[in-house]
Amino acid sequence: MVFSNPAGREDASLSCRASLLDNVRTNTAFALCVAMSLFHLYTAGIGLLQTPVQRAVHVGFVLVLVFLLYPLRRGWRWADVLLVLCSIAGTGYIALFSDAIALRGGKVLPYELVLGTLTLAAVLEAGRRVLGRTLPLLGLAFLLYCRYGRYAPSIFMHRGYSLERIVQHMYLTTEGVFGVAVGVSSTFIFLFILFGAFLSGSGGARFFNNLALSLTGRSPGGPAKVAIVASGLLGTINGSSIANVATTGAFTIPLMKRAGYTPEEAGAIEACASTGGQLMPPIMGAGAFVMSEFLNVPYARILSAALVPALLYYTGLFLNVHLRARRAGLAGLGEDAPSVREVLRDDGHLLLPLLLIVIMLMRAYTPLKAAFWGILVMVGVAGLRRHTRMGPRLVVKALADGARGAVGTGIACAVVGFVVGGSSLTALGPTLSDNILDLAGGALLPTLFLAMGACLLLGMGLPTTANYIVTSTVVVPALVKMGVPPLSAHMFVFYFGIMADISPPVCLASFTAAGIAGADAAGTGARALLFALTSFLLPYLFIYSPAILMEGSSPLSVLEVSAGAAVGIVAFAAALQGWWGVRLSVPLRSAALVAGALCFVPHTSLRLAGILASLGLGYAARRGGSFFVKESGVRK
Repeated sequence: MVFSNPAGREDASLSCRASLLDNVRTNTAFALCVAMSLFHLYTAGIGLLQTPVQRAVHVGFVLVLVFLLYPLRRGWRWADVLLVLCSIAGTGYIALFSDAIALRGGKVLPYELVLGTLTLAAVLEAGRRVLGRTLPLLGLAFLLYCRYGRYAPSIFMHRGYSLERIVQHMYLTTEGVFGVAVGVSSTFIFLFILFGAFLSGSGGARFFNNLALSLTGRSPGGPAKVAIVASGLLGTINGSSIANVATTGAFTIPLMKRAGYTPEEAGAIEACASTGGQLMPPIMGAGAFVMSEFLNVPYARILSAALVPALLYYTGLFLNVHLRARRAGLAGLGEDAPSVREVLRDDGHLLLPLLLIVIMLMRAYTPLKAAFWGILVMVGVAGLRRHTRMGPRLVVKALADGARGAVGTGIACAVVGFVVGGSSLTALGPTLSDNILDLAGGALLPTLFLAMGACLLLGMGLPTTANYIVTSTVVVPALVKMGVPPLSAHMFVFYFGIMADISPPVCLASFTAAGIAGADAAGTGARALLFALTSFLLPYLFIYSPAILMEGSSPLSVLEVSAGAAVGIVAFAAALQGWWGVRLSVPLRSAALVAGALCFVPHTSLRLAGILASLGLGYAARRGGSFFVKESGVRK
């Protein structure tokens, strides 16, 4: 006899119902991603909506997508539905009634207090799901500080603000959640992320990898150099260290391991290469677009300032990898690497949209228009070759991928609005700035050390864009008060915020690379710090030798500072890797460190002395005796 199993049928029914709900949620999220991309393409091409409306619609899309793409466990799905409804109601109200809100002059109606509270709570919860706890807890701390500032320590004390005033500032104005950061996310950042999705959809990632293989694959330690070039190229249109590691690392890390690099070294090199992508024009990290808005300067000015430091960063990384390969006798890929001619013949047409964007930015077009036309031209150019052609299905997929890729940046910009809004409401920014100056005794160098520490510390838990926005709100005013040019101050904190991705103990890019490499996470982070150590000196040149940023300097000054930094980087790389044509002894490695440091000193005579000493030590290492050479007679 066969007995029925009602419980089993019930479990199967529940499983089937959950699977059906998952399919509905996935399909709804996909459709909303496509709709979000089409909305941003439409407003970029036809014209942006009013500022509050554009930002509210953008945040609405982001919040709904977060609750669809990052659901709670099955027993709590009703909470996701409520959060979606709250998000639509809260952001939709701002989009539909922004004019009426402005005409009321800041008066908060009772139902607006409820809507605002629910929307702010939804933003914090969405941030927790996507970004982890650190940034939402920081945002919550600023909200509590706004409300209970009367209980803060005396130097941070303020009278405290009512719930109505906090909601009005954070929700009904463009000072809080819908502030400048969201404004940039809803325009420039989204379009460039979407451009990256279209480039990847047409085979751009494959093209960059093949181009890197053809350029550097045959040289000593070729796979590591492939990682540097490929990650640098992809980073110009990516803007995320972690995403860059995940994209190129899956290809480059196994190559490096097969060539003889340890798993920790392979992960570290990929992490450093991917992190530098946010520094490399023409399309830098999202923080660069925010910087353009904060400084009220054309984006092209940010690109020109970042160009020389980015090239020096990659020069230092490339030299470290090259000297490490020569010291260990690591070979290249040989005939396995394709030729440059073959790569350009097959996929070189994919460079045309990038060239168009660069030309448009240099000719003072807005980044929004440059990205918009770059996307359209990308679709047309990809159609020139069958293997890169984007049919309707690939176009729709690129639209969905672009929106999904922008969700993390969008919610980070919304949550960081609590920090910016709280600072403006309570005047915390100037207060912290004054205290930083007092703590540093009014001296510039200690202030810079504190600023660097703040950037690296915040970078342990914040995405680079959020890190930059927070430090530019709190730290930059202190530097500007000391006479530092605003562009130099912003570039300083922007650079170190990015370096946090490879700086132990919490270095997210290094940890991601370690996972791919099957390496120890702490060891990978330590190796990454060693490979990029020279680059930690570069931001100090922004302050003491702003010519490196092309800041009001003659071409000769730019050349002098850049040449000195380049020679210093060579000396540092040789000292760190212990190779300069031969294995270096400890005395010569120490001397190379001192000579390299002199190359960064903002004094012409000392810089010249460092350059001459570095060149002399290099010559002595290649020609000298046992004092300089650790293992005499070993040459490559």
